[in-house]
This record gives sequence, structure tokens and C-alpha cells, in this order.
Amino acid sequence: MNVQQVMEQVMQDSCGDNRLPTTGDVLVAGKGSTVVTGIVTTYMATVDVIRQAYAAGANLIITHEPSYYTGADQQDWIQQDPVYEAKRQLIENTGMAIWRYHDYMHMAKPDRIYTGLLKELGWETNQVPYEFPWIYEIEATTTGELAKFLKQKLRMDVIQLVGRPDMPCSRIGILVGGGSLGLGKESMPMELMKEQQLDVMLCGEITEWTLCAYVNDATMLGMNKAMLVLGHERSEEWGMKHMAEWLQPLVGDIPVQFMDAKEPFLYL
Repeated sequence: MNVQQVMEQVMQDSCGDNRLPTTGDVLVAGKGSTVVTGIVTTYMATVDVIRQAYAAGANLIITHEPSYYTGADQQDWIQQDPVYEAKRQLIENTGMAIWRYHDYMHMAKPDRIYTGLLKELGWETNQVPYEFPWIYEIEATTTGELAKFLKQKLRMDVIQLVGRPDMPCSRIGILVGGGSLGLGKESMPMELMKEQQLDVMLCGEITEWTLCAYVNDATMLGMNKAMLVLGHERSEEWGMKHMAEWLQPLVGDIPVQFMDAKEPFLYL
């Protein structure tokens, strides 16, 4: 199979013949005609992931997020920037093709980023019927214990909490990645918390004047609300981890493996 055939196979498996007129799911590097020798799935094609993929014999990286620092992987603004030039040269030297698989992954039913996260957490049977895969009923616990569970499952050193660590909780909302910013409607996360009577929201990205401020005020008023911030990468990486499992049968004997892009932060 060549790169284009792999891309088509993934999109067909995700959404059938449904294709977007405009999408960020583009071949960022390489040629569609290149014969694929190995595939790596990852949250982001960082410099380290590219090096590791090359060392493993892969020549196609399927990444969920951009490679060149803007949502559409625009490269006109960054020409002759030393970071861009060095990364582009690395990609060329390794002969790596890089395809962004984002929009079609979220369009799959169910959303394959969420299904990967739920599999990692062991919450596949905890979903409450709702329009989106956002609400879960778990065994009663406290926010602090939930944070410990998430840190262990998602391999995190630090997790941010707004609210009380001793607060009882069982009804959980999840908004991965940039979804916790509202998906175009700033008030959406707060409305979701109210309408669905959520105790805790698990978030990817945050804006401190929206859900963060809402939950903080609710806590000061003695209400049973909290939020835990996983970050964009830790909330979405697991969809790419478990993609390697469902992708393998689609590409036959081409080796497929997951590589963790890891959190970009050091905590001092």
C-alpha cells in the first residue's frame, strides 16, 4: 500500500464516503505515491517522534495535531525560521510522510479520540446516553481520589483542580482537547454542567475566565462543582494509542505502532 491508499482506507473506515470540502487533514510532508514500510500513530509529530519513527523503520506518521504550529499547518509565515527549517530538513532526511488525521477522527461515530480515552480509563460502559460522548456515571468517589486515578491511568505527574479535593462526585463530563473551550460557543461547558447536573468536568484546554471561573465561584458559594484539567495532549493521546490496534487490520502486514508524544511541560 502507498501513503494515499492508507489515508483513503482510514477515512473510509471512519466516515465512509463523507468528505469535507475544507479540512486540516492534509498530507503535511511526503508523497501519496510512496510505498509504506511502517506506520506510527501519535498525538503530534514532534522532532523526537520523527526520530523514533525513523529508527523503528516507519516512513508514515499519522498525527492527530499539526506539525507546523498552526491549525492548518500553514508554512508561508514561517519560511526561513530556524526551527521550521531544521524540522523540515529532518523530515526530508528521514524520508518521512506525515498525515494529519484529526477532523475525520472526530467525525467517526463514535468519536475515536473519546473511545481511546475511555478504553484507557476503563470507562467504556459508564457512558450516559446523550447527544455527544461527554457524560459518565462512575462509582461514587471524591475529586481528590478521582485525580489520583487519572494521574495513574494517564501517566501524569501533576493535575490541576478547581474545587475541593474532598468533594463527593460520581457524574462526570469530559471535553477533550479544545472541546472544553466550547466548540465555538464559550458558554457551552457551563451550560452542559448545569443542564446535565455534572459534579466534575474533565478538560483539555482551558480559558480561565470561562469554565474555570464558573467552577471557582460555584465552589466559593458552597456548591458541588469541580473541574480537573488534563491538558490537550493527555486528554487526546489515547485515541492515537488505540488507533494502532484498529488500524493494523486495515493495512495488512505493514507494521503499525504507537509513539507517545508526551506532555510538552516540565513541572518545577
